[in-house]
Amino acid sequence: MKNKYILLLLIAFLSFPILNAQSNVVQSKRIVKGIEQKVIDWRRDIHQYPELGNREVRTAALVTKHLKALGMDVQTNVGVTGVIGVLKGNLPGPVVALRADMDALPVLERTPVPFASKVKTIYNGSETSVMHACGHDSHVAILMGVAEVLSGMQKDLKGTVKFIFQPAEEGAPKGEEGGAELMVKEGALKNPNVDVIFGLHINAQVEVGKITYRPGGMFAGVGDLKITVKGKSSHGAEPWSSVDPIVTSAQIINNLQTIISRNVNITRNAAVVTIGSIHGGNRSNIIPEEVEMLGTVRTLSDSDEKLIFERIRQIATKTAEANGAEAIVELPYSSHYPVTFNNIELTAKMLPSLKKTAGESNVILVPAETGAEDFSFFANEVPGFYFYIGGLPKGQDPKTSASHHTPDFFLDESGFMLGVDAMVNLVADYMEIPR
Repeated sequence: MKNKYILLLLIAFLSFPILNAQSNVVQSKRIVKGIEQKVIDWRRDIHQYPELGNREVRTAALVTKHLKALGMDVQTNVGVTGVIGVLKGNLPGPVVALRADMDALPVLERTPVPFASKVKTIYNGSETSVMHACGHDSHVAILMGVAEVLSGMQKDLKGTVKFIFQPAEEGAPKGEEGGAELMVKEGALKNPNVDVIFGLHINAQVEVGKITYRPGGMFAGVGDLKITVKGKSSHGAEPWSSVDPIVTSAQIINNLQTIISRNVNITRNAAVVTIGSIHGGNRSNIIPEEVEMLGTVRTLSDSDEKLIFERIRQIATKTAEANGAEAIVELPYSSHYPVTFNNIELTAKMLPSLKKTAGESNVILVPAETGAEDFSFFANEVPGFYFYIGGLPKGQDPKTSASHHTPDFFLDESGFMLGVDAMVNLVADYMEIPR
């Protein structure tokens, strides 16, 4: 009888953590289900009032109010307008950081939604419309939802969660510092010291309910560039009196295309050199004195970046020189992000968590992309894992849906809760890993 009693006590003792874990899951699901409309409402509010990089004052205030209402320790004005909230679990464990970016883009919105942005502001000295054309509004709302869910689980959390709301992911204005790089400089990953960091990005070309990921290099490193071509002005009817910066610029642009086709070993890595803006002159019959070009370079390795940067400088300056002109190359010009690298070991450990969240068939390995993310600055300091969640309506062709950074960019709001679930599960599951 005594042995039987001891056996019953042992079974009860061993069952307790399982029962406790199951109750935590039930509690988590109940909180998550009740928060969906809040997340949608937050996103719509932020979408209607977008703010450019380093100007996210209203958004930061909304986040700060929410985190303080949840009882967190909150830091503001980190990296200009960044906000950090710290949630200390009742049990000892690691420090897990979660990141969301807050900034919008200088884009005129055309989406037919009642909460479409009508905001205008000054950007690079000119008036521009502002739109959340990349989904950062949803990232903020999702992380606010995750903060509320995890706050409700505080007594069972085995560690600390650091919520990082970051400004200027799209790059700080010329002459300013900003983004993840500045937040790292100002100690965003310190006090308490972060062990790992997770981040997500909603994707308008990935179907709702799906998650895509890649271990290792997921996004390219990026450096923007400015080329100023200086020539000699003349009447358009007398081009022989000029040193034509427009013709010279056209030759430079064409010659730059040979870098990828003739200098980069594309069997190893993809790379991109794009000129996205060119300005020169103001009349049809005047050859101007100078032309300005802006562009971007994308690479998936440091060696490719070094090669491409050198070739851009060489081609631009020598082509201009051959025409009697001068080319001034600023590279990087205003921003420079390293490759976004998903820690191999961390990715492998957390993949089961994503599969549990979305279903194994909905978690998809994808190739690397030539897009860039300044989450890379965080992931260069501590192990990081970054992934996509779907924002494309089910059944819609991703090839015909509006891409990111365009006026018609659209997200299916039913995809937001997958982001909340994924982040909550990543935190809870990482805290359970034996150390």
